Amino acid sequence: MGDKIGATNRLIPILVLAVGVMCISTGSIFARLADAPALVKSAYRVGIASLVFIPAALAYHRDEFRRLTRRDVCVTMLSGMFLSLHFAAWISSLDYTTVASSVILCNTIPIWIAVVNIALGRGRPGRTMWISILLSVTGACIVGYGDMSFDRNALFGDALALVGAIGGAVYIMCGAESRKKLSLTAYAALCYGFSAVVLFCAVLLAGCPLTGYAPSTWGAFAGLALMSQVLGHSSYNWALGYFSAGFIAIMLLGEPLGSSILAFLLFREMPTAMKLAGCAILMASIVLAARSEQK
Repeated sequence: MGDKIGATNRLIPILVLAVGVMCISTGSIFARLADAPALVKSAYRVGIASLVFIPAALAYHRDEFRRLTRRDVCVTMLSGMFLSLHFAAWISSLDYTTVASSVILCNTIPIWIAVVNIALGRGRPGRTMWISILLSVTGACIVGYGDMSFDRNALFGDALALVGAIGGAVYIMCGAESRKKLSLTAYAALCYGFSAVVLFCAVLLAGCPLTGYAPSTWGAFAGLALMSQVLGHSSYNWALGYFSAGFIAIMLLGEPLGSSILAFLLFREMPTAMKLAGCAILMASIVLAARSEQK
């Protein structure tokens, strides 16, 4: 996929992904600061983000929308629906289980992408990619081992986190398909916009309040939308034009490392030696995935 860019600019997509990792890593920080139900956090995250892309898409990308087939629209809306599922399930899981358990289960996204690709007959990942997937899950388990909870009440949260991982896998795969025909702006407008509609409907059905939050929570909503979603997720969606969905999913595993760095800088939370070792393994899995993708 690297033929889309010149030899002198091959590092640009990698640099964009690196920026995306750090931006997405702010998600757990802003989610911690937002004193609101999980569904409300999710809805405002994609809702505000969609308001950034929709005006630009309508102004400059109408021709792209006219060329879309019904299948193209359905795939993009499917991506938005599974993005809603990903956020709703994952953020809700944090109310029932530990952050570590939730992160570990959500880090199974590369496995689900590989399973779906095999089931659809799209080929099996190469040996190097399988090793990188194994390393990524191992690293995630080491990162969260000390904080894991096996309480019966946490099982529901663990199940929600697993559903969030499956939703994230389908979201990335559908996004990779949509990005073959849509620019980033047009894709984000459709995907985030539809996801916002789904989540705000869920908020209303659940009876959660949409207003009455403290200024600090509104600031956290803005941070989730602008930093974590617009800059973070959109960096990955842009990179889907250059890399496979499996590689993007493994790059997402840089989030625990980025979150640990931010937690240290903002809250002086010193990571343990075990967590540092887990982060090192995660980085090794990313390097292996990058080499596999280059081949």
